[in-house]
Amino acid sequence: MTKIGIFDSGLGGLSVWKELNRLLPDTDMVYVADSGRCPYGPRPTEEIISFSREITEFLISEGCGLIIVGCNTATAASIRILRKEYQLPFVGMEPALKPAVAASRTGVIGILATEGTFRGTHFQDTKATYAADATLLLQVGHRLVDFVETGQLTGDDVRVCLEAYLLPMLEKKADQIVLGCSHYPFLKDTMNAIVGDQARIIDPAPAVARQAAKVWANTGYPSAGNGQTFFSSGDLQQLKGFLSVIAPAQSYDVRKLYRPDSPFQNPQAG
Repeated sequence: MTKIGIFDSGLGGLSVWKELNRLLPDTDMVYVADSGRCPYGPRPTEEIISFSREITEFLISEGCGLIIVGCNTATAASIRILRKEYQLPFVGMEPALKPAVAASRTGVIGILATEGTFRGTHFQDTKATYAADATLLLQVGHRLVDFVETGQLTGDDVRVCLEAYLLPMLEKKADQIVLGCSHYPFLKDTMNAIVGDQARIIDPAPAVARQAAKVWANTGYPSAGNGQTFFSSGDLQQLKGFLSVIAPAQSYDVRKLYRPDSPFQNPQAG
């Protein structure tokens, strides 16, 4: 068990991988992008749990001793179950409500997330614990995952969509905007251009990566090198193109995940 596993419904969890790779440059990591079944947000909870089990078992078979659920929707649906069923540590995507409430001057917090994240008990518990006295403006980020999955991180379509979500939050005096989906940080440049100095965009990826690095240090597993392997159940060219943008100097291996009759059979080099 010398590797860290990360999975997401698609490419969004690469926001966490990028931060973690910076913190642990000598650690082998295995990333699974389930882009063939993306997005997870609209799917039933039981289906998301099933997908999460499948990917967890695949990552364990790849030698992973820590698994990061790099998807807010999958975290909300499955992380408690995964922790009960598998004897290894899991780190999930935490809705960053605590730092948002602490930093807010207006007490109004905007949250962009998927419908799956909002309906999950993980989000509801975090809201009750840290934001009971805050005004929360909840917005499902329709189309945002699709923008990221297709590599469309800027442009007029992205800006118009984000303005429709963010400007009403600013009108209602939100001064902190929480990104509740791991895909969304890749659109942060456009978000910052829209909100300016009126609000702070809170990206959860750095905090999740720091927590994962801490948990990894406590496992006592040795680091075997800097092998980075990426699997996708969807379009390999999309994954390769995205990696070339966010990690142009990184060496890595990209492989296809096939799912004929049972999950994730016969990973092949791409």
